[in-house]
Order: sequence, then structure tokens, then C-alpha cells
Amino acid sequence: MAERLFFTVPAECGGMTAKWFLKGRCGLSTRMITRLKREKDGILMDGKILRTVDQVRAGAEIVISLPGEEFSFIEPVEGVLDIVYEDNCLLAVNKPPEMPVHPVKQHQTDTLANIVTWYAAQKGESYVFRTHNRLDRNTSGLVLMAKDKYSVNLLKNQVHKTYLALVHGSLSGEGVIDAPIGLRDGSKIVRCVREDGSPSVTHYRSLFHSTEYSLLSLWLETGRTHQIRCHMSSLGHPLLGDDLYGGSTERIRRQALHCAEMAFSHPVTGERLLLKAPVPEDMERLIPGSAYEVS
Repeated sequence: MAERLFFTVPAECGGMTAKWFLKGRCGLSTRMITRLKREKDGILMDGKILRTVDQVRAGAEIVISLPGEEFSFIEPVEGVLDIVYEDNCLLAVNKPPEMPVHPVKQHQTDTLANIVTWYAAQKGESYVFRTHNRLDRNTSGLVLMAKDKYSVNLLKNQVHKTYLALVHGSLSGEGVIDAPIGLRDGSKIVRCVREDGSPSVTHYRSLFHSTEYSLLSLWLETGRTHQIRCHMSSLGHPLLGDDLYGGSTERIRRQALHCAEMAFSHPVTGERLLLKAPVPEDMERLIPGSAYEVS
């Protein structure tokens, strides 16, 4: 976990107030800055306390000491992680289908959180289990975790995610679904397209289609619960295996949805990262040749 962060003030930022430098160039939220002000040596410039109203000097070294965090207990459970990327700030794994991400009433010890907690302890690390994205239990693919508040704040709205889905029917070309989503009347789970729903936009591109089903690459402008499942069902092309939204489980026993790629800039180094996760066997057997290649 990144406990201390180091920044050098570039020439063009000399004379800028510390508050705006910390927000604009270091990516800290107002809440984080307020908390750092209460910490001993929370923000230093060349070894001296830096107040938010002070001006930063070109070439000076800014050191930020991240405050400790309160942990909610998650029982560590030994398990296997398919790790796609890891460093001292981030952990990305390829989650298999049938695995919940967070513990809930019905799943207390068989979640991704349980295994990550165990894995971190084996490495002598300790951090809050904090995910950038949350996949449904039956959705497979990339889950990105930040090991500190700083990283998770910088990742917000910065990660471009690409999904793969198998849908019923023949669908070719590409398109945009711009339709608001809300809860279906009388349900606490199922979503539907409705005029009074939250704005929701889904982009799709067909990679393969037959008379029975099609393979789509999708990315979202918004991140509503069940957005892809709901939008595709509204088009008359529900996901294979998604019986909650009108799909059949004849060919696959869970919704055929996979988070295949993530592209983003590393929150600390700025390095551009492209993470990929191959589709699991239950979807791959339905896809001809290399049709599922996204890039």
C-alpha cells in the first residue's frame, strides 16, 4: 500500500496555492485534503508543513502521508486468484463466474473479498478491500481493486471497460442504446427501461452473428445496475443464460457476460495500462475461432 506519496512541483505550477496543486496535479479530493490537514506531517513541502493557503515553489518536493484507514472484518479464506496485474497500489484479477465479489447474507466465506483478504495476509499486506468495479456473481472478468484511498479516487470515471456478451438473435453492425433505467414496478432486483429512470447509455458492436445468437463488444457511458442485461433485453436480444431478463439457459447456465478489458492511466505513475482477461470456457465454446478478440 502506498503510505507516502512524492511529487515534484513543475515550473508551470510555481506560485500556485497548495490547495489547487493538491487537487489539480496530485488528484486529491477535497475530503482527503481536509483529512490530511488534521494529520501530523500530513502534507510537507521540502520537509516543512505545507498549509493549503501556502504557495508551492517550482522544483519543491511535496510529500503526502496517507492517513490510516478503518477496516471492516472480512474472514480470510484460502483460495486461488487469477491475478492479471498487481503492484503496491492496485490489484486486478480475472473473476470466475459463480463467485460473489462482496460478502452478503447468503455468501459470507465464498467471495472474492474473502480470498483477497487471505492473499494479502500471506504477503504481509493489510488494506481495505475496495473495488473500482463490482460484477454480478454470475458475470466473469476483470475486477480492479485499489489498495489505498488515493488510488481509488484517481481511478473514478477514468477506467474504460470493455465487455463481451452473447445475446439471443442475429445482431450485426453497431449502435448506441440511450434509454433510462429504473426498477421494475413491484421488484427490488429487476430493472427495466422507463421514462422516469436514471440516464443510461450503452455502446455495442457486433463481432459475430448467426441466426441463433450474436457476440457483442460493449462499453458503458454510465454504470447502472444490470445495465447491459436490461438494455439488451429491451432491444429484444437478451443475454444467453439470463433468465431474469428473458434469456434461455439451454446453452449456458449463467448470463453470458464477461468484463474483458480495462484501459486506464496508473494513478501514481501515470503509465498507460491495458489489462485483458480471456473469456471462460462456458462462453468460449460458443464463440467461433478468434471472433472474441476485442482489440
